[in-house]
Amino acid sequence: MKKITNLVWKLRIWKDTRGQDLIEYALMAGFVAVAAGAIMPGVATNISKVFSKISVSMSNAANQG
Repeated sequence: MKKITNLVWKLRIWKDTRGQDLIEYALMAGFVAVAAGAIMPGVATNISKVFSKISVSMSNAANQG
């Protein structure tokens, strides 16, 4: 019975697409930032600062939770 329950949960997780849009937008934002940095080198430092701030914020949130 436990194997069937595990299989049902795996199928539910596999079909769950609620967070998919967020991931797609994050990947697109990252791609645009990298492309902008490659095209306009002066913007690259500003982009680096933004990603550093995001990284710090995410690390702080992970440490609190």
